Amino acid sequence: MAQPTIPPKAKLFIGLLTSHDEVLFHVINILKKKFGAIDLQSEPIPFSHTDYYSTIGKNLYKVLIGFNRLIKREEIAKIKLFTNKVENKFLKNGNRTINIDPGYLTLSNVFLVSCKDYFHRIYIGRGIYAENEYRYVAKHYHPWEWTYPDYQKKEYLQFFETLRSIYYEQIKK
Repeated sequence: MAQPTIPPKAKLFIGLLTSHDEVLFHVINILKKKFGAIDLQSEPIPFSHTDYYSTIGKNLYKVLIGFNRLIKREEIAKIKLFTNKVENKFLKNGNRTINIDPGYLTLSNVFLVSCKDYFHRIYIGRGIYAENEYRYVAKHYHPWEWTYPDYQKKEYLQFFETLRSIYYEQIKK
């Protein structure tokens, strides 16, 4: 019989979707105070995959950030609740000005978390669900059929493969 084992810590990352440079600046500073140093940050990546976020603004872009800090995987639900509170601090006329999506990376997967249930998501507690966006096969991350369209772009895949290299060096020590 197999014995339960605690997996290694994972690499925290956060996707930030906005059209407001000043809000992005303030949110990144809040996140750095909470989670520590950033060891990888993407350039702004244009976002036009859905109208779902139209209330955030026009000319949306996403910035992906990876934190130096490693987390226990079960911490991600608490982190999502925190990022929801940060989003609420930047409401304008009742609408979000930024969407903050935390997740974590392991050597074999990339997970995002959500407050919404769906057939491919797993409930992890506190009203939060985890969704596997990528699997690592043949030295590359590969999306699933349900992976968000923006996460299928080469810029995202390159970001996560670079973040994986940083993570690999961290856990080797």
